[in-house]
Amino acid sequence: MTAPVLDPSDVARSAAPHELALTLPGAAYHDAEVFAWEQRVLLPQSWVCVGRGDELARAGDRRALTVGVEPVVLTRDDDGVLHALSNVCRHRGHEVVPVGDSWGTTLQCPYHAWTYALDGRFRGGPRLRETRGFDRTDLSHGLVALHVAEWRGWMFVAATPDPPAFAAWIDGLDAILDPYGLERVRAAVTHDYEVAANWKLLVENYHECYHCDEIHPELCRVSSPRSGTDMVPSGAWRGGTMELLDGAETMSLDGRSGGVAMPGLGPELRATVWYVSVFPNLLLSVHPDYVMTHLVWPLATDRTAVTCSWLFPPEAIDRSGFDPAYAVDFWDITNRQDWEACEGVQRGVAGLGYRQGPFSGDEGSVHRFVQQVANAYLAGASAAVLADPSA
Repeated sequence: MTAPVLDPSDVARSAAPHELALTLPGAAYHDAEVFAWEQRVLLPQSWVCVGRGDELARAGDRRALTVGVEPVVLTRDDDGVLHALSNVCRHRGHEVVPVGDSWGTTLQCPYHAWTYALDGRFRGGPRLRETRGFDRTDLSHGLVALHVAEWRGWMFVAATPDPPAFAAWIDGLDAILDPYGLERVRAAVTHDYEVAANWKLLVENYHECYHCDEIHPELCRVSSPRSGTDMVPSGAWRGGTMELLDGAETMSLDGRSGGVAMPGLGPELRATVWYVSVFPNLLLSVHPDYVMTHLVWPLATDRTAVTCSWLFPPEAIDRSGFDPAYAVDFWDITNRQDWEACEGVQRGVAGLGYRQGPFSGDEGSVHRFVQQVANAYLAGASAAVLADPSA
């Protein structure tokens, strides 16, 4: 079933091959019914990135969050296994773990004290032994288990009974990222932003430098907007590269690195920056000496939260006097330039003058992301983002 409100013929134009395709219809960015469908269907059926695994490193660590409309609690059990559980008590439906509750040996609902193990198994509740016919060994009393994956240090959750295989979701991406050893990097700085724009506009903006000459003078001093290559991947990710200008060591205000290059990179990769989005919400910018990530969290049709983290190899982060500001300052400026542009587009797509428009030749990855969304809208299911990207 097609996503609500949207005219399938308009959406089909967005799913067309690049040279024939048009941008998404305006309602995709500002209609409340479309947003509700994304929250109810598109996000829970996708592999949503929920952070780094080292944020839940100890046995007993937990975090409550929502994936679309689905309440989720992540836990790390005594054996170090990560679990994703429905954060809904099997008694009367109260959330088990409130936001901000970060550690404990069990999970206990604050409403009636039904208690669960860190893997979701039911442990007991007050006076249930006195309840005729209640079988506390019945496994169905446990919290509903959700699908979870850990990949290169990031955690992903699919809050649906039968998601696409995670291996299919990231198919082909491991070969690109293998040289960087991203399991080793650690976050040094995290910034939280709130942007007055639809979440999809942030991803679209991320995937092109067609705008860079106009709004990113700092970036253009270290990398040409016309450099690099777009990939045509088979998984649910999209992206490509940009090249550093001669004399630039990394993306920074002066082109110099204040860190340490990832061990083992050859000359080509030391001059390359990868920009990858893993559908729907992880933006992964891999530099020769650090990684910047954006976790994109839709809040409303016209409001998006972004958690931006800067991660560095241990050779840099453990060095005496290390200062990550060279990377953070550069991208904080660039991020804010992008957020202003996205907010301008948000105001425009809600206007009477908006029409679906064509893509330039510099917007291959933008088109592929729009195509992913359009395919999901047409199919009424997130798995459609895995449709043939060469179409």
